[in-house]
Amino acid sequence: MRVLVQRVRAARVEVEGRVTGAIGPGLLLLIGFESADAPADAEDQAWMAGKLLRLRLFGDEAGVMNRSVTDVGGELLAVSQFTLFASTRKGNRPSWSRAAPPEVAGPLFDGFVARLAQEFGRPLPTGVFGADMRVHLENDGPVTLMIDSRARE
Repeated sequence: MRVLVQRVRAARVEVEGRVTGAIGPGLLLLIGFESADAPADAEDQAWMAGKLLRLRLFGDEAGVMNRSVTDVGGELLAVSQFTLFASTRKGNRPSWSRAAPPEVAGPLFDGFVARLAQEFGRPLPTGVFGADMRVHLENDGPVTLMIDSRARE
């Protein structure tokens, strides 16, 4: 599992002109699964949820990134993103062969969002899995990180 984390002042996702999820200050999470991921990887999901909720990406009184999204009362917006596992090794057209197929990735995404919401203590707004989405964000900083559950970084 990979998560591209962006600290935002605001973000929203639209499907067919309808807003399906929106947040104020917090973290936009673009979440992808690879074909090697499985529902049995609960340990990876637990690690990732804890990491996301404890990442110190928000400024303290001195402006140092020393506070987590939970410390500052921020919000989370989760969006599925299979392209995080693109390969550009051959030619110029990306290959998506490492990305989990929709019938695998969909339940993994839903399960991870449910776990993250439970640990966060409130529901998470999301996009619509498999839909053509428009993601609007006001990146704050900008602060953008890639976290990979297999590499634990």
